Amino acid sequence: MRILLVEDSQRLARSVQAGLRKLGHAVDVVFDGTTGLSYAKVNPYDVVLLDIMLPGLDGLSVLSQLRDFGVDTQVLLLTARDTVEDRVRGLDTGADDYLVKPFAFEELAARVEALGRRVRGTPAPQIRLGDLVIDTAGRTVMRGERRLDLSRREYALITYLASRCGEIVSRIEIEDHLYDEDTLPLSNVIASTICSLREKLEAEGEPRLIHTRRGLGYVLTEHEP
Repeated sequence: MRILLVEDSQRLARSVQAGLRKLGHAVDVVFDGTTGLSYAKVNPYDVVLLDIMLPGLDGLSVLSQLRDFGVDTQVLLLTARDTVEDRVRGLDTGADDYLVKPFAFEELAARVEALGRRVRGTPAPQIRLGDLVIDTAGRTVMRGERRLDLSRREYALITYLASRCGEIVSRIEIEDHLYDEDTLPLSNVIASTICSLREKLEAEGEPRLIHTRRGLGYVLTEHEP
């Protein structure tokens, strides 16, 4: 997933960014509400992690303006405030979830994954396509009885394609969702990752699942388009 983190504590922001990147997510970080609003309006984020107490625009103002602008990205509010009134106000403003500081990174990661499943329209942690099973909770990929040993980038790519199963996904769309502004890919890296992923998916002669639509992109499907 591609994630925006808006957090004025640079130490916390960099720690969360590093942890989420280790899980294979692309994470942009900004440190004030005005910049966060600008980023969230123009980039196709799957999830926004939004601190409430921010310089410039506060988090609730950012959230309110995003919703008024028509941005329906999943938003997880981060705050030190833990009263019922604060939680209700955040949810009423348009937040999808709420996490109180200090928090364990594992809980944050689990909530991010849960919001990602909402984006994909798959409330269960497993995505299935024929004999392909992606477990987003355990971060494992099975082809039949065989567990695939995937890199973080390969896992992120197969999960994104599975979230768009049956749709043609362009190289630009893949780049927008798998890479943040600090890790822009080389020109051939998407094609190279597709190639290595296919080799692992078809290592024992299984039918092809990732198909190329020349000039358009890639589609994950059981049947040849």
